[in-house]
Amino acid sequence: QVQLVESGGGLVQAGGSLRLSCAASRSIFSINAMGWYRQAPGKQRELVATFTSGSNRNYADSVKGRFTISRDNAKNTVYLQMNSLKPEDTAVYYCKATLINWSKGTDYWGQGTQVTVSS
Repeated sequence: QVQLVESGGGLVQAGGSLRLSCAASRSIFSINAMGWYRQAPGKQRELVATFTSGSNRNYADSVKGRFTISRDNAKNTVYLQMNSLKPEDTAVYYCKATLINWSKGTDYWGQGTQVTVSS
């Protein structure tokens, strides 16, 4: 199992920046995949950025060139640097970790952190 704690959300004006953090309760070397998702009111949860297969990064088209996912292995923490924020980025942002055991994957979610971008 793994527990995830997100932080760093808040209110920011359009064009501004925020950095989200996701601290894991175990070494992120032992986690098969980690990433960020978001859910806006009335919408489905969607992928924002993920690490897959080690250091490979995957981004949603809507955030490419503006958001960067990174990690600090020593701190067991994954970050999401968000620049040039837009009102449509407003959502609750969730961190997800996937553990694969005996070919079965289990997803773990953090509690979420609110990001609000004002126009």
